[in-house]
This record gives sequence, structure tokens and C-alpha cells, in this order.
Amino acid sequence: MYALAPHIRQVETDYGLVLLDEVRGEYFNLNPSGSTVLRTLLTSGDPAHAVKALLEEFSVDQAVAEADVADVMNEMISTGILVPAGGPV
Repeated sequence: MYALAPHIRQVETDYGLVLLDEVRGEYFNLNPSGSTVLRTLLTSGDPAHAVKALLEEFSVDQAVAEADVADVMNEMISTGILVPAGGPV
């Protein structure tokens, strides 16, 4: 399972999610597909579920969905936005 780091705030917009890193003072914008990936990872913790959600919601093929999930996960983890639930922050 994954969680947002405690210093991250999220706001829904008409075009996805906006994330604020309160420590660094940086904003991150996620488009609708990126928002779907993040929401699914936060609720299920399973990248395969995020791929399935993209396939159901958007007109993409399996390879594109898998690459998108990997890209969003890598970006969110490397920037410290997404952390293991219950793990170190």
C-alpha cells in the first residue's frame, strides 16, 4: 500500500489533481489519467489495479497503460510525494 507523504496536500480540479508539497513549496499537476493512477495506488496499492483502471477509463492499450502507471509511480516516489503506507517518510 501507498500513502501521500504527510506534507503533501491534494485538491481536486476540473482537470485532475493538484498536489502541494508544503515542505518544498512546489505544486504538481496531475492530468485525469495521472490522477486515476494516483487514486488507485492510494486505495489498492497495486500497480496492476491502476493499469486496469486506465484501461477501463481511457482509450489506451495495455502497453501505454503500463508505461503510464510506471511513469506516475516513479515520479511520485522519486519526489517524495508517494510513500509506503506506514513506512518511513
